[in-house]
Amino acid sequence: MEAKPYLKEILLKRDLISSFDQYPFHIPAIKNLSSLQFHPDVTFIIGENGSGKSTLIEAIALNMGFGIEGGTKNVQVQTHNNASPLSGYLTGVKSFKKPVDYYFLRAESYYNVATYMEEISDEEKFEKYYGVKSLHQCSHGESFMVTLTKKLKGNGLYIFDEPEAALSPSRQLAALSAINNLVNANSQFIIATHSPILLAYPNATIYQLDETGIKKVKYEETEHFMVTKYFLNNYKEMTGILFDN
Repeated sequence: MEAKPYLKEILLKRDLISSFDQYPFHIPAIKNLSSLQFHPDVTFIIGENGSGKSTLIEAIALNMGFGIEGGTKNVQVQTHNNASPLSGYLTGVKSFKKPVDYYFLRAESYYNVATYMEEISDEEKFEKYYGVKSLHQCSHGESFMVTLTKKLKGNGLYIFDEPEAALSPSRQLAALSAINNLVNANSQFIIATHSPILLAYPNATIYQLDETGIKKVKYEETEHFMVTKYFLNNYKEMTGILFDN
């Protein structure tokens, strides 16, 4: 019997929601949500800004016991209190076996988590877990990669919100390889992203959030793939149109 996916599915407790006209339940992707099943290896959540993908990924993470700003489950940093109430209306369907490792990587608050970890850890212990003496002595992208390649140990459930934010294209390729190494080490990823590079992970489940709700799509059907491919193949024409040249 396969242990993965550690998080099999989330269910929205629709009967407890008093109004679907209020935030965040008025967002089409949430309004039309009943359940969402996850791939044993990698599930992507994509959509335009405002489609609800970060709201959904945040709610999944909070429902699983992570702090709002990310890190391990032991990190409960909170420099702001703007979480939506969505997490309280979700039920997670889990595997018979718990993951050994957990991490919620959230690009927008990663700096706060890194600061907290350095404050509570002695230098020797910190270097043991991260492979560096300080994440703040690394660039933003380098610190992301340190977390991905050193901190995460495998047999884990990892939830990422826009991890590509600090990564160059070549570092995104390196991140893709690191993700695959962790998948091969019995890990599961749920990732909200805009990156056409990360989305290329083979056989992943991709959920697209839009004004009609949530639907499963193939990589080649995503706007990320189509727009990027067309632009790279026709960049002179596209920039001419954009700049009215």
